[in-house]
Formats: sequence, structure tokens, C-alpha cells
Amino acid sequence: MNRLALQNPALDDADVWRPHVTVATVVSRDGRFLLVEETVRGRVVLNQPAGHLDPEETLQQAAVRETLEETGWTVELTGLLGVHQWRAPDGEEFLRFTFAAEALEHDPARPLDDGILRALWMTREEILAAAERLRSPMVLAGIDDWLSGRRLPLGAITTL
Repeated sequence: MNRLALQNPALDDADVWRPHVTVATVVSRDGRFLLVEETVRGRVVLNQPAGHLDPEETLQQAAVRETLEETGWTVELTGLLGVHQWRAPDGEEFLRFTFAAEALEHDPARPLDDGILRALWMTREEILAAAERLRSPMVLAGIDDWLSGRRLPLGAITTL
């Protein structure tokens, strides 16, 4: 229970602000990063494989699931790159858990999630050149975290 609700039992969960909890994976292979090209509100953008945490799902399970659903790639998580907090121009707020992952196997026949146009591999330079198409600044932040060598152990996140 949050601190305000403890101080005022009349507050219920509807009165508590919550950001969108999302996950993303940074998958690197041969100097390129796995991205998705997707349509969001009529605009074609670039993003990491990413999405929302589903009920009764761990953050790690969500990251693996979203990567498979959006790219056809089965991955193994290798570390936590970081947690990014971002406020979109429309005021929505996101709390994104970004994982490093290794690509294991690809199923090119697997249908991709609605809105996903394709999965593609791009270098950081290509991604930077397309910066105006990035879904959010968290895309480049996650890649830069990966390139910096930042890796927190997966055990830094526990499910109780």
C-alpha cells in the first residue's frame, strides 16, 4: 500500500498515479542491433522489441515474450541494462526495464504482432541517423547502455 493510502485510508487504488511498466531487449549481433519497425498512431517508428508487462508475468518473461512476438527471435536474457523513466510529449509516463539478450533462434514464418511491419538489424550509426523515427529516447539510451558495457545481474530483479 502506498504512503498516502496508509495516511488516508479513504484513498483507494484509483487515486494512485501509475506509469506504464514496459520491458525492452537490446539484442546485438555482428555490430548490429535488433529493432522493429512499427506503426504507432499512424506513424512508422523504430523501437527495440518492447511492450507492456502482462498480469502474473515477470519482467524477464515479458521481455522474452515481447521479443519473440515482435521479431520471431527466441532470445536468452544475459543481464539488466537499466531502468529508464520517460515522460512522452502527450504526458504519459513510462518505466522501462531494458534487458541485454542473446539471439538464439529465428522463426521467419512466425507472424509478428499487429502493428509490427518488420524486424531489422541496424548499427548504432544507422539508428542515430534515423533519430527522428525513434519511438522514444529510451531506444538509443538502451543501446548506449549496452555499448558502455553496463550489465546488472538478472538476479537484481526478484519476484516474491
